Amino acid sequence: MNTKMLKLSTLCLANPAVINAQRHVALSAVRCVDQGWRAAKGLPENPNAFGPLTNFPDYTYLDGRPTPLGSNQHKRLLKQQEIAAKIVELSSELDFAKERHERLKKQAQAEKQRIIQNKLKPKGHLLLKKK
Repeated sequence: MNTKMLKLSTLCLANPAVINAQRHVALSAVRCVDQGWRAAKGLPENPNAFGPLTNFPDYTYLDGRPTPLGSNQHKRLLKQQEIAAKIVELSSELDFAKERHERLKKQAQAEKQRIIQNKLKPKGHLLLKKK
C-alpha cells in the first residue's frame, strides 16, 4: 500500500495537467440573482429575507387556532422589537436635545436683553435732551 501511495504522489507531482486542473478550481459561490434588477424594483438584495414565505407561518389550522412561531420567525420578531425600542429611545433623546437647545437659546436671549436693559443710561441734561 505504501508503494501505491508513493506512485500516486509522484504521478500527481510529475503530471502538470493535474496541477493545472487544480489551479482553476473556483472556491467562491456564484451570485445567480440579478442584483441590478432587484435594486431597480426596490426589492431586498436577498429574496428570502422578506416576503410571504418568511413572514407567514408554514401551515394553518383549519379550526382557526393560531399557529406557533417558527424559530427564525421568533428571532426576527425579537430583533424587530429591539430595533423599535431603540428607535423610541433615540427619538426621545432627540426631542430632549431639541427642547434643551431651544431653552438655552431663550436663556441666552433673555441674558442679552437683561444686559442691554441694565446698561448705563443718560442722566441729567442728556436725559432731558432725549425727550
